[in-house]
Amino acid sequence: MPLFHPAPCARPAAARAASRFSGAVVAASGAGGARPPKAPPRRPRGKPRFSRQSAIKKSFQQEQVVFSTPVPADPTVAIIGGGASGLACASALAARGVRAVVFDTGMHGLGGRMATRMVDDGRRLVFDHAAQFFTASDQRFQKLVDEWVDKGLAREWRGSIGELEAGGHFTAIPSSTPRYIGVRGMRPLADAMLPEVYQNDLIKVVRPSWISKLEPFNGLWRLFESEKPQGQYDAVVIAHNGKCANRLLSTSGLPQLTRQMKRLELSSIWALLAAFDDPLPIPQDNTYGTFEGAFVRDIDSLSWMANNTQKLFPLETNRPECWTFFSTASYGKKNKVPQENIPNATAEKVKRDMLGGVELALGLSTGSLQRPFYTRVQLWGAALPMNTPGVPCIFDPQGRAGICGDWLTGSSIEAAVLSGMSLGDHVADYFASGGERPEEFAIGLDDSLNLVEGHDIGQFPGLDPQKPQVAEPQLAPSI
Repeated sequence: MPLFHPAPCARPAAARAASRFSGAVVAASGAGGARPPKAPPRRPRGKPRFSRQSAIKKSFQQEQVVFSTPVPADPTVAIIGGGASGLACASALAARGVRAVVFDTGMHGLGGRMATRMVDDGRRLVFDHAAQFFTASDQRFQKLVDEWVDKGLAREWRGSIGELEAGGHFTAIPSSTPRYIGVRGMRPLADAMLPEVYQNDLIKVVRPSWISKLEPFNGLWRLFESEKPQGQYDAVVIAHNGKCANRLLSTSGLPQLTRQMKRLELSSIWALLAAFDDPLPIPQDNTYGTFEGAFVRDIDSLSWMANNTQKLFPLETNRPECWTFFSTASYGKKNKVPQENIPNATAEKVKRDMLGGVELALGLSTGSLQRPFYTRVQLWGAALPMNTPGVPCIFDPQGRAGICGDWLTGSSIEAAVLSGMSLGDHVADYFASGGERPEEFAIGLDDSLNLVEGHDIGQFPGLDPQKPQVAEPQLAPSI
């Protein structure tokens, strides 16, 4: 999904891999009859050293959990992650009569990368600081979008967007399909993904919650948050990714899911939110006026810029301009730090670099850009997938566990929603079968991952940058 919110994760408690479970059996995931590895040489006492390679190897050698208990008549599924994919999965399960409990880390609300930040400094600043807009190419997702539009939660974004090169060279991009935005930002769309008719009955939401451990016991999955029990469930869904998901899966007894998740490569993107008293000098032309969003080319510190004020409040005047700027993935990689604790020096450097990129993109002289009265930088450390297996979901019927997310087919809100829908239906079908033919329900466990193509901030089906509508040599800044 275009850009998203990997919330800080709690450090999972140490857990021993059990060799036997009541109601479940385990099978070694390594080659049968292999000799045990030699003991590593002793290290000097002191702070233990962490090796990502050894951690990955250890997680691949987990024993596979195989549930042997009968499938219950009234199952409950735990969904870890309340972004678009996790919410779509919960909704799909509820539509089939299956209960779901969604655990999400969001402090301010659900939605993950469907994130909107509102700042009250007396002037109501609003920023979409992750997903910027979306398109719909699949009828299932289009049906959901139409519901949002009918409820007044979403509308077409008719403002001009295009490509911006250094010096203020702007080219509008046509779209063969409508572009959509949330009327009041992206987050209200996430809240609307859980049908009211199902809530408090078939869907329960627990937040903020950082699930730190999964443990099979008596044919059920037990969840823990820093050793605090969070219930027992008949199946579990991982609806997020990155280091939090890797840690969670590394001691879970689900080596096939672990292997697929660890094959995933994610980009890092810096976001800069900035509010200005006066309008920025944006390139314009007589046909399209000033742009409201632009993919920035050939500037390392900048890949996208969008005017939230014009996008969300096109008919209101005398409002400060609230802009969202995103870096390139290469800049994010070179300037990556722990996102939970960004050093002040790094934050200031990123802000200078990105505002300098804005000057360069708009063709302004160095230091001439007006000073924003509000700024905030944020690192999306696990922003977007760089590779994908191209399957709608992953499900391990032996361990009664699955994965959903946009990364399975691309990087868009549509991909996230469709993945969640697919897994929800798949799990419901598994339960309906009584679990008697588990091998028929295995999906995505061995698929290889291929590179993802698209913009640094995600994919937008129907957006065609190859057919420019405007090709001016240079557009004059607006005054």
